[in-house]
Amino acid sequence: MIKSTDISRIKRYISQLQNCRKSYPYGAGLTVYSIQSEPFAYIEKSKSIMRLSLRADSELAKLLKERYEEVLPAQRLDPRKWYTIILSGQLSIDEIMALIDHSYQLAADAAMHNLN
Repeated sequence: MIKSTDISRIKRYISQLQNCRKSYPYGAGLTVYSIQSEPFAYIEKSKSIMRLSLRADSELAKLLKERYEEVLPAQRLDPRKWYTIILSGQLSIDEIMALIDHSYQLAADAAMHNLN
């Protein structure tokens, strides 16, 4: 099981990414992290379960869902471009941070594209 200190570490890691903005447009239970207007991470806490939804290209999302039980299609987001990790400890913190970096880069690329 993932520890609360690991969840705090994940949140701190996301918050320190360049130009990261944190908001609560859907209420206190769902934190949205974005770069400019492009979201790249959603953290949802319900009771004792923490969910982290991230962007991915369709191939990576499919691979992760096939490989890990804790990786599911994202709810309320395009499941071809988003996936949700149930933070239960199956993926290491380093693996999660690498996936966060990937999601952040996809959002940063989309934000740059929208500026042009």
